[in-house]
Amino acid sequence: MNEFICRLGTPSGEVITRVVEANAASDARTRLESEGFRVFAVSNASEGLSAVITGGSKKGKVKQSDFLLFNQQLSALLRAGIPVLQAVGLLKARSASANMRIVLVDVEEKIKNGVPLSEAFEAQGIFPRIYTASILAGEKSGALDDVLARFVTYLKRSVGVSRKLRGALAYPVFLLLAALLMVSFLTLYIVPRMSDLFKSMSANRTLPTVTLVVLWLSNAIASNIYWLLPVLIIAGLAIYVWLRTNSGKLILHKFLLKIPIAGQLIRNMTTAQLARSLSTLLSGGITVPDSWDIASQAINNLELRRRSQGVLPMIREGRGFTEALEQANWVPELALDMIGIGEGSGSLREMLDEVATFYDAEAEVRLEQFTTLLEPMILLFMAGIVVSILLAIYLPIIQMISAGPMSGRR
Repeated sequence: MNEFICRLGTPSGEVITRVVEANAASDARTRLESEGFRVFAVSNASEGLSAVITGGSKKGKVKQSDFLLFNQQLSALLRAGIPVLQAVGLLKARSASANMRIVLVDVEEKIKNGVPLSEAFEAQGIFPRIYTASILAGEKSGALDDVLARFVTYLKRSVGVSRKLRGALAYPVFLLLAALLMVSFLTLYIVPRMSDLFKSMSANRTLPTVTLVVLWLSNAIASNIYWLLPVLIIAGLAIYVWLRTNSGKLILHKFLLKIPIAGQLIRNMTTAQLARSLSTLLSGGITVPDSWDIASQAINNLELRRRSQGVLPMIREGRGFTEALEQANWVPELALDMIGIGEGSGSLREMLDEVATFYDAEAEVRLEQFTTLLEPMILLFMAGIVVSILLAIYLPIIQMISAGPMSGRR
C-alpha cells in the first residue's frame, strides 16, 4: 500500500488535506469521491518539493524556469493593480511553454466560473502545497502580490541550490564516465588484440601476474558480453524501478545519511529548505501547525521525513515548536538554538530566515568539501585501473626487449 496526499473539498465547502493509503492514485480518488469529497489533487506522499514542477497526473511537466518566470510576472502584474483574471489571461497568451499554457487555460476557465486562484491552481494536481497554501493565505489577507513576491524569493533560492548541486556534481560524473569509457576501450579492444602476442611470449617465459589477471578478465568479459550486457541492463532497470518505490527510496536515503560528508550535506540542505518553507508560509499568515504540516511534506529525504512525523501532534498538543522539533532527532543543535531564540522573542519568522541563510552557506561549504574529496578519489581509482592495464600490456614487452640481447650473447 502507498500513501497519497489528497487535497479535498468537503460537502460544506471547506478545503482540507488528507493522507490516504491505497494501491494507486486512482483507487484513492475513487474511494474519496464515493465518500462525497471533491478531489482537487492526489500526489504520492514520497514526492517532496521536486514535485513542484514535475507534474503529477493529467498535466505535462512544467519546467522550474517557466514556473519561476510565471510567478515573477504574475507578482509584478498584481502589484501594478491588474486584476487576477486579466493577469492570468495575459500570461497565458505570452507564455513560451506549451505545458504552462495548458495549465493557465484551465486556471483561467476556473476563475471565470468563480473559483478562487488558490483552488484553481490546486485542481491542476502538479503544484506543491506550499505554493497553493501561500496563494490561499494571500487571498485571505488581501496581500496576494506580497505573498507571491515572497514565494518567488523562496523558489529562486531553492532553484539556485539545486543548480549549484547539479553543477558541483557534473564534473565528477563526467570524470567517472570518461574513465569508464577508457577502461572499456583498453579492456575490450586493445588487450584482446595483443593476446596472441602474449600467448607466444608465454611459451618461452612466465607472464607477469598483472598481465595474466587482465587477460583473464578481458577474455571473460569479451566471451560473455552477449549475455552479460543484457543481464547488467536488466539488473540496472530493476534497481532503478526498486529505487522509485517507497521502500527502495527509504533504504537509499538512510544509506546516504550514513555517508560522512554527504550525510551532513543532506541534513544542512534539508534544514535550510525546511526553514525557508516555514518562513514563507508564516509570512503569509499561516499558523505554525499548518505551516509545519505543509513544509514537512516537502522534505525530500524520506528518512528525515519519517523522523519528523511526530512533531505535528506535539505542536497541536500545545508543546513549544522548538521542543517538538527536538524530537525529530536530526535538526542541527545550532538551528534548534536559533529557532528557540526566535520563538521566545516572538520573531520566529525572521529567525527562520536567518537559519535558512546560515545553512545554505553551510551546505555550500559541505558541497565543496564533498566534491573536493570525490574528484581525486575518482581520479585515483580510475588511474589505478588504467595503470594496471597499461602495465599488463607493456611489462611483457619490456621483459622481452630486455631479455633479447642477453639471450643473443649466450
